[in-house]
Amino acid sequence: MNKIAHFLAVGLLASSAMTSVALAEVTPEAVIANYVDIAQAKYDDALATAKALDTAVEALLENPDETTLEAARQAWLAARVPYQQTEVYRFGNAIVDDWEGRVNAWPLDEGLIDYVDPSYGAESDENTLFTANVIANPSIEINGKTIDASVITPDLISSTLQEAGGIEANVASGYHAIEFMLWGQDLNGNGPGAGNRPATDYSLTNCSNDHCERRRDYLHAVTDLLVMDLEEMAENWSAGGKARAVLEQGEASAGLSTILTGMGSLSYGELAGERMKLGLLLGDPEEEHDCFSDNTHNSHLYDAVGIRNVYRGAYTRVDGTIISGPALSDLVAEKDPAIAEELSTDLDATVAAMEAMAKRAETVEAYDQMIAIGNTEGNAAVQAGIDGLIKQTRSIERAIAALDLGSIELEGSDSLDSPNAVFQ
Repeated sequence: MNKIAHFLAVGLLASSAMTSVALAEVTPEAVIANYVDIAQAKYDDALATAKALDTAVEALLENPDETTLEAARQAWLAARVPYQQTEVYRFGNAIVDDWEGRVNAWPLDEGLIDYVDPSYGAESDENTLFTANVIANPSIEINGKTIDASVITPDLISSTLQEAGGIEANVASGYHAIEFMLWGQDLNGNGPGAGNRPATDYSLTNCSNDHCERRRDYLHAVTDLLVMDLEEMAENWSAGGKARAVLEQGEASAGLSTILTGMGSLSYGELAGERMKLGLLLGDPEEEHDCFSDNTHNSHLYDAVGIRNVYRGAYTRVDGTIISGPALSDLVAEKDPAIAEELSTDLDATVAAMEAMAKRAETVEAYDQMIAIGNTEGNAAVQAGIDGLIKQTRSIERAIAALDLGSIELEGSDSLDSPNAVFQ
């Protein structure tokens, strides 16, 4: 069993891991304490798998061939599993929101980083760095200023290239920049196949596509940077960390609001809307989250798993151990057992729909094929996941009301709320 298959097997065990704490013993403070403990475990796992990715990249650069390239790709896929389960900590936790763009921003104008196919285009009205290709050019111009890029370092990537010129599409760091460096562009549109970058792009003796030494430098620096960024966030959730302290020292009602804001906003505006419905409306393969590797089905699945395991207060770590404790589901059940059961059922239904979509991606067609205009069956598989997310969001809103948390604003999405605006 390869790494990604292993994590698919163990990552869903938390669906049946319910806390054994008697309802009378559950307090908001205990739920929040378990929430932050699970956050620490998730970010620790994300860091550990990023370090494994870094090691695999080092092996690729030491001996660039198809075997080491595939091993690095598998390490990237494995690293996505725990990270995607952390996304439910976004939206409610300001520290995570301020940091997240450094590691998971998308989509990206990959011409900023490296060579692209002529079909990509030569210029963009929105982005003057659309084809800057820093790997090929030791100096580039940003907002009229010449930037020395002769030495590619993590600092150059993070402080100068990331969102260069104030343009969000200039994504130079994080998982998706690494994904592009490992797979290259997916030039198949809505057809079968992912990116197919050759290992010789990193060879010093048989270099393909020129500038292999600088390309090696970029891949080395960007993977090191991912590890550093995840070290920072793991520290934020460890004992005495800033993110942990905000929740532990704040009002319990504010902590519960943070938890539910993350669940509802990821469920509705971000995942159902921006990541799924928008691509389905447009039929655009550029709107898939892991677009170079064709791993989008797993990213969506593990976002859904992450929402569910926060509600149930349980998380299956990458080594197969389960962390569980007082859960939000227990607090909701104390207030309204029917709503607690409804939300639990909805979360299971959504994960089941995502699992069905992921199975289709592994056995029938990739996600970018599923969202193609006119693909009735593929569209339906994606829409089932969207429908599940929308339905569970309505149940999350009822849970908020049951807990008397007042008004909580969840992220919206034009793709769901005003779909006609997408085409204007």
